[in-house]
Amino acid sequence: MEIGQKVKVVRLRDRVSGAIAGKLGKTGMIESYKVTDGGGIGVVVKFDDNFSTWFFEDEIKAV
Repeated sequence: MEIGQKVKVVRLRDRVSGAIAGKLGKTGMIESYKVTDGGGIGVVVKFDDNFSTWFFEDEIKAV
């Protein structure tokens, strides 16, 4: 996964807010990377409505 790449949200690992749950099945663009508490790497995805949040790499798929 690279910055600027278009991705689709295909699953959610944890319970999330309604705003984030509404992004399931939507596409966005990778904006940056995020180091998670567990030492893993996540990606920050920005959507067409300018909403951005981070996801684990197994929650998104390249389009």
